[in-house]
Amino acid sequence: MKPDIHPVYRTVVFHDTSIDHYFLIGSSVQTDKIIEWNDGQTYPYYAIEVSSESHSFYTGKQRAVGKEGRIANFNRRFGHLASKAQGEK
Repeated sequence: MKPDIHPVYRTVVFHDTSIDHYFLIGSSVQTDKIIEWNDGQTYPYYAIEVSSESHSFYTGKQRAVGKEGRIANFNRRFGHLASKAQGEK
């Protein structure tokens, strides 16, 4: 391997700001902030908006779209075209 071409891989504290959850994970993300962790050591700090702790796919709180909603949305967007087509015949 060539020297000095790889990013620095280290333990980083990620902060999921949507649910205020902190976790340690190895990463090569670049950050200027540091934070003191529960074990007394300081680690680089990186804030994120969504993680597996807050993402709807992993939490099971997915937004369900019913068929009625899809049909109503279709009629709202294209309903005026059907009335014009019937008037032309």
